[in-house]
Amino acid sequence: MTDLSILVVSYNTRALLLDALAAVRDVGCSRPYEVIVLDNASSDGSADAVAEHFPEVRLIRSEDNHGFAKGNNIAAQEARGAWLLLLNPDTALYPGALDTILAFGEAHPKGGIYGGRTYFPDGSLNIASCWGRSTPWSLFCSAFGLTALFPRSALFHPERMGDWARDTEREVDIVVGCFLLIRKSLWDELGGFDTRFWMYGEDADLCLRARALGYRPRITPDAGLMHIIGASSSTSGAKLALLAKGRATLIRRHWSAVWRPWGRAMQWAWVANRYAASAVLSTVLPRRFGPARDKWAAVWRSRADWRNGYS
Repeated sequence: MTDLSILVVSYNTRALLLDALAAVRDVGCSRPYEVIVLDNASSDGSADAVAEHFPEVRLIRSEDNHGFAKGNNIAAQEARGAWLLLLNPDTALYPGALDTILAFGEAHPKGGIYGGRTYFPDGSLNIASCWGRSTPWSLFCSAFGLTALFPRSALFHPERMGDWARDTEREVDIVVGCFLLIRKSLWDELGGFDTRFWMYGEDADLCLRARALGYRPRITPDAGLMHIIGASSSTSGAKLALLAKGRATLIRRHWSAVWRPWGRAMQWAWVANRYAASAVLSTVLPRRFGPARDKWAAVWRSRADWRNGYS
């Protein structure tokens, strides 16, 4: 047994993955820990590079791309730690992050799931370490542009949780999977990630299922890391369609039957409104808004796939 198992699932992120592992090694931890990397059949030499430069890492070479959820489940099966820390390959830990997040988890056993504070490469705050859960109101605000008009408003962008700078300890609905600590025993009790999710939404589902058991996920500002948002995935229409599919699955699984039709309608309106707006704007400023029009057009065309979520 070891105290901590750090799980990293990668797909064609060779340079970022090596930097992330170097940061883990440089930061270190005062407690026994292991690092497990599952490579999702990358074609960029990621697995060979890890084997060459980090022989201490336990490397799982997958012959298939399992996605984020199943990839972490496979890695967790090999973990020997009492705690699991999910870490994205497009991150770099700050000094003391591992010791701090472990101590925070042990000091707040009712939290169940724990996260830290994330930053962009330039050192500015990246708020996407945690979110509020989706609600009928939050989806309405998103669908009709209120979140874009009032991005720092707790009323019109409740999932952002207002103007909170992630600079205090706080209970949250969702800890994002880029830096997520959980006891192995709770992970096993929850059955890990729901593998119906390919990518996006599985961390929210895990946290909401933990909350249903009485746990209250928490964030500490004292465990920091750099996170390059989207570096491990493109910002294409395909990514937005996956986001929509994951959210539709969360609606079906965690919303009451009364509100599910509303959630599906707001998902539809979110895509339709953005497609329509970008199409109109692209006629005036084609260079600026043409790519957005094409992206949202792709999401709109795939609505039959994402509107009901994962089966």
